[in-house]
Formats: sequence, structure tokens, C-alpha cells
Amino acid sequence: MPKRESSVVGREFGNGVRTAIERTGLTQRRLAELLGWQEAKISDLLAGKGGVTKEEVIALLAYCRTTAEERGRLVALFLESGEKGWLQFPEDGVPDQVHTFIEHEKKAKKIIAWSPTLVPGVLQIPEYVQVVTEASPVIEADDVPAVTAARSVRAKILDGSRQFVFYVHEFALRLQVGGLEVWREQLAHLLRVSVRTYVSIRVIPASAGMHAGTSGGFYVMEFPKYPTVVYLETLNRCLFLDDAETVKVYETTLKHLAAVALDDAESRAVIDSILEGH
Repeated sequence: MPKRESSVVGREFGNGVRTAIERTGLTQRRLAELLGWQEAKISDLLAGKGGVTKEEVIALLAYCRTTAEERGRLVALFLESGEKGWLQFPEDGVPDQVHTFIEHEKKAKKIIAWSPTLVPGVLQIPEYVQVVTEASPVIEADDVPAVTAARSVRAKILDGSRQFVFYVHEFALRLQVGGLEVWREQLAHLLRVSVRTYVSIRVIPASAGMHAGTSGGFYVMEFPKYPTVVYLETLNRCLFLDDAETVKVYETTLKHLAAVALDDAESRAVIDSILEGH
């Protein structure tokens, strides 16, 4: 496979190979010598940039003594790394807990989210998260506490090491998730977070009418070293998109949303007015 820019599925493949190499105790240099490769070839592979053939991947995994199951999974990831986008099927059926997405959130330098129906995930307080989790048709009642805890932990990425822009529809703010007390505390939390210099919360007012974001919510993650990634999720599936053409479509959508969104101060005023009215 010719060298290409690092992709989401390519990095997932590279991380899996890295784990396999670490188990052997071999250094990358020694493994490269055994395979007759340049060390840079392994570095590119681990970074998700390709530059190897399927046969070479199988040879490398043989040196790592991977199991047949692990080898099959990694080879399948390698073959998929040349495709546009990656549809991921979480084993536990809960998109928010997917390791790949969480790891990309942590590495992003900027996260832009559009949420038309609910408060964006990383801005949700634990009580709000629990109500949303309980309402999911794909999460068993026994799993609600664990899923709620896992989703709530994501709020820890809200620090000054990255920038955040959240577009949220006024309807999502007015939707009473949980009892009145939970809902009011959620809105108050948004007001507290909105004054942080690295967080921008911009409301799409109901008066905006039809707009570019009506097709559904999404995340856009920008990185220091990787190409921009768009992340979408359904009830039990996740889709990562990182080809330039598709990313441009979502970036254009964000520009249209920015054109109709209230600014930060106006958005705080809307949230405050909703609180005052209840």
C-alpha cells in the first residue's frame, strides 16, 4: 500500500500493531532488522500512514506471534485503511464508550460540536447523562450506571489544553431532560462553563428557522499532526470521516451555522432567560 496521510482506521491499526510489538519485548529497530526493513517503515506503519503490503503486515505479525483472532482483526483494519471513512461497530453497542473516539478527543487541539436535540455530551452534568442513558433503547438497565459513569468522565477533557466550540439549538436547551431541578442545574452548568476562555457556546435560536444543520448533529476534531476528523453516531454505530472532500462539507456546514448562531454573550443571555422563566 503506498504511503498516505494518517487516517483514523490506519491509526487504529497502528495502535494494535504497537501493542503486539510491545508484547514481544523487541525494539522497533530490532524488529526492522529482522524483517529487513528500514526503521522508518515501522514508524510510518504505527502512525497509520501505510507504506506496507498485506504480505508484509502478515510477516510482521508472525514475528509478534499474534493469535489468529488478533491477526485477523489487524489485517482487516489494514485492508480497510485505504477506504474513505470508517464505520465502527462497538462491541458493547454504546457509541460514546468507543475507545477510538475517546482517544481522538484527548488528542484534538480543537473540538467543534453541533447538537440539535440535546446539550452536547461533554457539557452534560452526570444527572442529565443518566436520564439520557436510561432513555436509550440499546442500553440494558443493568448497564446504565457503568455507561453513565463512562460518559460523565468525558467531561474531563474540558480543560485549557484545547479549544471548544459548541453549537446548540435553542430547542435542546428548552427540552426538560430529567426533573425541573436537574434541567435547571444543567443550564446553570452551561453558564458556568461558558465563561471559560477556551469554551464557546453558541445558540442557534428558534427564530433562525430552517438552517444548514437540520440533517443532524456531528463532531469535528482538529489535530496538531493528523488531518481533521468528522465523527457521527447513531444509536449503536459510529462513523469516522477524514477524507478532505467530506470534511470540507462539514466545515462549510459549520460556517453556515456560525452565520445564524448567536454570539457568546447573546447565547448566555438566552440560557439565562430560559432559567429565569422557570
